Amino acid sequence: MAEGAKAIEVAGLTRRFGALVAVDGLSFEVRAGEIFGLVGPDGAGKTTTMRMLAGVLPPDAGGIHVAGSDVVRDPEGAKNSLSYMPQRFGLYEDLTVDENIRFYADIFGVKSKRRDERSGQLLRAAGMSEFRDRLAGKLSGGMKQKLGLVCALIHTPKVILLDEPTTGVDPVSRRDFWRILYSLLAEGVAILTATAYLDEAERCHRVALMHQGRLMFCDTPANLKKR
Repeated sequence: MAEGAKAIEVAGLTRRFGALVAVDGLSFEVRAGEIFGLVGPDGAGKTTTMRMLAGVLPPDAGGIHVAGSDVVRDPEGAKNSLSYMPQRFGLYEDLTVDENIRFYADIFGVKSKRRDERSGQLLRAAGMSEFRDRLAGKLSGGMKQKLGLVCALIHTPKVILLDEPTTGVDPVSRRDFWRILYSLLAEGVAILTATAYLDEAERCHRVALMHQGRLMFCDTPANLKKR
């Protein structure tokens, strides 16, 4: 995807749960080669938004296009072009690091040569090369999150959706996590991350501040701080 091209387009996105409006007329776009942050407290609607963008939760109203696919009409259409990493990524704790990576590579049809090249690069970036034979259940919380990111990136997606990926993660693992994200920008990847950490919001190119399902402000971190 060419740098600067629209990778995510959201228009009037709305989702209700009974009388509760979890997401209320949300509109924004994310471009290739950009890290875009959804920032807000618990209950702001970040996770609901992520699930709709990933095609696992249908919206009540509004449009979503991810990597050129209409997610509302064809939720499966963008699956090979995106990765969605929820707050609790589905690692298999009785499998090793390598076995988890191989499992996710097989799901996306990644050939063994490409898988080995890609996993080697990502594990080195995550500082996990020496842990390939360790059971996932024996990893620290931060290392589990980094392994989850490696698995989510194994098929070289164009769009990455990360739902509060570093919550409760140690500072060293958070640093490694963000180093991996920045390394993806040269590939033209669009990254949408949800966070409640303001220091992480400052790492994004642009930020959308959410409150009770609504987008309050959307700008660069520097411009938002000036306000």
